[in-house]
Amino acid sequence: MAKSYQLPENFLWGGAIAAHQAEGYWDADGKGTSIADILTAGSATERRRITDGVVAGENYPNHHGIYFYKTYKEDLELMAEMGFKAFRTSIAWTRIFPNGDDAEPNEAGLQFYDDLFDEMRRLHIEPVITLNHFEMPYHLVTEYGGWTNRKLIDLFENYASTVMERYKDKVTYWIVHNEIANQAAMAMGDTTDQFLIWTNSGLKFPEGTTFAERMPKMFQAGHNELVASARVVINGKKINPNFQIGAMLNCDVMYPASMKPADQLAVQKARQMRDWFSDVHIRGEYPADIEALLARHNWRTDVSEQDFEELKTGTVDYLSMSYYASHVVKAAEGKTPSLDDPTSIEVTDNNTIKASDWGWLIDPEGFRYTLNELNDLYPHLPIMVVENGFGAYDDVVEEDGVKKIHDPYRIAYLREHIRAMEEAIIEDGIPVIGYLSWGPIDIVSAGTGEMKKRYGYIYVDLDDFGEGSGERYKKDSFDWYQKVIQSQGQSLD
Repeated sequence: MAKSYQLPENFLWGGAIAAHQAEGYWDADGKGTSIADILTAGSATERRRITDGVVAGENYPNHHGIYFYKTYKEDLELMAEMGFKAFRTSIAWTRIFPNGDDAEPNEAGLQFYDDLFDEMRRLHIEPVITLNHFEMPYHLVTEYGGWTNRKLIDLFENYASTVMERYKDKVTYWIVHNEIANQAAMAMGDTTDQFLIWTNSGLKFPEGTTFAERMPKMFQAGHNELVASARVVINGKKINPNFQIGAMLNCDVMYPASMKPADQLAVQKARQMRDWFSDVHIRGEYPADIEALLARHNWRTDVSEQDFEELKTGTVDYLSMSYYASHVVKAAEGKTPSLDDPTSIEVTDNNTIKASDWGWLIDPEGFRYTLNELNDLYPHLPIMVVENGFGAYDDVVEEDGVKKIHDPYRIAYLREHIRAMEEAIIEDGIPVIGYLSWGPIDIVSAGTGEMKKRYGYIYVDLDDFGEGSGERYKKDSFDWYQKVIQSQGQSLD
């Protein structure tokens, strides 16, 4: 029988969503169009497309989400019933500044989040709030070219200061940019995928754009986002010194395909291309490997001395992370892995562990490994797990006139990942302060735009077109997670 652990009373158990995947009402009450609002529906095999504005006849799943904008009270009641101590969501930037460069904020948007946070506080649920979760104003793309333009630093600073001042007595935990390092994936493997750099930075490259043309834009956008983050920390601490402001990184683990030195180097280089974002967030400076890369190619195009002073001053208080799966990396045949050449590093298959229906490898042991790895990189820095979950097809059955959803596959995934996290905390001494599983209520998938890829403990009766009753039903995992929280993580069976 597996060993059980009990975590401290102040451990933050809960769940996480994003505004653009849940709220719906995409153009209600003065809200502007975001970059998520022009992403079409996709699937496990078909990529979401980025259209030029909202095009009639296209299916835009983020337009409906799960209508959380109107149902948040009943949804939060269900989360409170499970015993949530914290709930992560995001502020939709375009509800506050519809175009991103507006002279004044939209009061209707500000009031919505006042009401949302008040409801969370009433239910004794700690808000964990992301400022930039794949939903920047589309106008900032068409007018300024996205995050490559330094003007966005000032505009984001204004937005962040506006909401931090407004909610300074309601929100303590803030996250600046969601999964900021995702865009670095274009430096290895498939460099044609636009989704990750679009959702991070609002960048879309014309067909035929070369790697050498893309990279300086990615680095400029990333730099601007990091400077903006530093300013958020600096200003936020003036607004409320008790604010806890964090970075956020997608931390899927990477294993070498073999014991060959070249494969070991491939992992190292892949990690360097990802981890420089958290290095700057946490240490306040660029690592030597990235500095050397930028200097070799003259890819540092528009920076200032003040930027580096602000980066040093505005370091974060904690690291938040997502963990879903693991990857196997190898050196391309006949090549030495290099940050200069995306074709020198390849992601390969791992036939030793199972995968989800969407091809994501199920690797709870990798979760413990990753937490240890992060603590090695950033000793003693608090870590908050703000995404971990299992997307799956769910079937609704009727038993004695009651709709039921039996999801043992989800319980099995979460059980083993929570156990791995607890081992990292108790056995390894890793300072994890919270576990917010992804999608505690079914929402639109960010990667595919599907409703059928469900993560929740709560089933939402809506299809990929936003059609259905909208009713909420408890899955078997609802009662299971309730017991996990009640027992402080000791009851996992």
